[in-house]
Amino acid sequence: MEIINRREQVNIRDAHTVLTRVLLACGVLVAPLFFAVALVEILIRPAFDIRRMAISSLTLGDLGWIQILNFEITGLLMIACAFGVRRALRGRRGGAWAPILLGVAGAGTVVAGIFHPDPALGFPQGAAAGMPATMSAQATVHQIASMATFACTIATCFVLARKFAGDGRRVWMTYCLASGLLAPVLLVLALGDRDWVGVLLAAMVAVAFGWVSAVVARLRADEQRA
Repeated sequence: MEIINRREQVNIRDAHTVLTRVLLACGVLVAPLFFAVALVEILIRPAFDIRRMAISSLTLGDLGWIQILNFEITGLLMIACAFGVRRALRGRRGGAWAPILLGVAGAGTVVAGIFHPDPALGFPQGAAAGMPATMSAQATVHQIASMATFACTIATCFVLARKFAGDGRRVWMTYCLASGLLAPVLLVLALGDRDWVGVLLAAMVAVAFGWVSAVVARLRADEQRA
C-alpha cells in the first residue's frame, strides 16, 4: 500500500511539473511569435513605414486582422504563462506579484488588439497624410492598454530581479534590471523623435517581450531540473 501511495505521489508531481512546463512554454513563445508575424506584415504591406509608425498600426486596413490575431494570441500566451509562473514560484520570492503583473500585461495586450490606433500618416491606404487632430476613444483605450502592458512587464522585471538576487544569480538579476531600465528609456526617446518613433517603439517591445521569453525559459529549465 505504501509503495502504491508513493507511486501516486510521484505521478501527481510529474503531472504538475508537465503542466507547469507547458504553461511556461507559452511565455517562451511570446517574443518569437509576435515579431515573426509583425515582420511578415511589414514585408507584405509596403505602405507601412516602420520608421514613423508603431507596429500596432498594422491592425488597420484589409490585412489588419493578421496583426489583431497576433495581439490576441500573444496576450493569451502571456496569461497562460502567468499561471505557469505562479505554479513555478509558489511560496517563493516573486511568486505573488510576478504572475499578477504578467497576467495584467497579457490582458492589456488582448485589449490593445481589440481597440485600434487611429489611421494616420497615409496608413492604411486612403488615410490622411498627417496625424489626426484628436485621438478617438478607441485609440485612447488602445494606448492605455498598451501602456498597462509595458508598465506591468517592466514592474515584473524588478520583481524577478529581486528573486534572482536572492538566489545568487547575479547575471539574471542584472539582465532583469537592465531590461526594466532600458524599456522606459526607449519609450521616452520614442516620444521625442517623430522620425524614428516606430523603430524606437519596436525596440521597446523587443526588450520587454524578449525579456519575458528569456526569463520564462530560465524558469522552465529550472522546473525541469527540480
